[in-house]
Amino acid sequence: MTGRTFASLAVVAFLAVTPPAVGSAADAFDHGYTEYGRLLRAHVVGVRVDYAALQRDGAALDAVVGAFGQVKTAEFTAWSDAEQIAYLINAYNTFTLQAVVDHYPIKRRWFDFFNPANSIKQIPGVWSRLRWQVAGTEMTLDEIEHGTLRPHYNEPRIHFAVNCAAVSCPPLRPAPYVGKRLDRQLILAARDFLASDLGVAVEDDTLRVSSVLSWFGDDFIEQYSRLVEGRGSARDRALIGVVAKYGPPDAARVAQSGNARIRFLDYDWSLNDTATR
Repeated sequence: MTGRTFASLAVVAFLAVTPPAVGSAADAFDHGYTEYGRLLRAHVVGVRVDYAALQRDGAALDAVVGAFGQVKTAEFTAWSDAEQIAYLINAYNTFTLQAVVDHYPIKRRWFDFFNPANSIKQIPGVWSRLRWQVAGTEMTLDEIEHGTLRPHYNEPRIHFAVNCAAVSCPPLRPAPYVGKRLDRQLILAARDFLASDLGVAVEDDTLRVSSVLSWFGDDFIEQYSRLVEGRGSARDRALIGVVAKYGPPDAARVAQSGNARIRFLDYDWSLNDTATR
């Protein structure tokens, strides 16, 4: 999750609306994500992941990754926007789990002393070079998030759902995102994260929010910048609006006061591993 925007011919082709082929099984995909849900319930512990156990359960993880890769472009484009968003979030999070498991236990690269030794950032090309089968094409994690989810869907709350395997990232939830429940699930993801110490801290009139909102604050401007009166840039007003709408009561009161200022919390890139709690 690097904050850079990526676009490619593959992504454009992937999103082109094409009618499903006659006789295609547009409804064959399990939109309830049964097997993925079982995997999450077995290995997500609180806000962390038991990667050692997940690695031992590698066959089940491989099967889930393979199921995402079986979806064809025509099948995907026949789905509703909510079903597409849920699929892309779940795929991103599953591929992230696979990337970590494939390199677990993560070791520090000899030249990288700027990030924690066990960080996903120690995996070479984890966002920009590793490629995955998704909706009929190969995509990197950056192409899924920055080239597809962000520019093609007007849904900034994905930033509370996409998980980058870091301690400070909005946590991987122990249940899949599902199209028919997506709005409610994204509301809960936003509320739960902002209610945590990693989401927002209140210091008088200052709201110290996650650096995730710093990196992707512009995505919230259209929907949230007009929700409250506030000082500062349109991005700052948008983030104040996000806190007013989804934050815990003490933070929401500051956000609604008209005097709120935005600052950002430090970000911990350590792996969200139960072994390093």
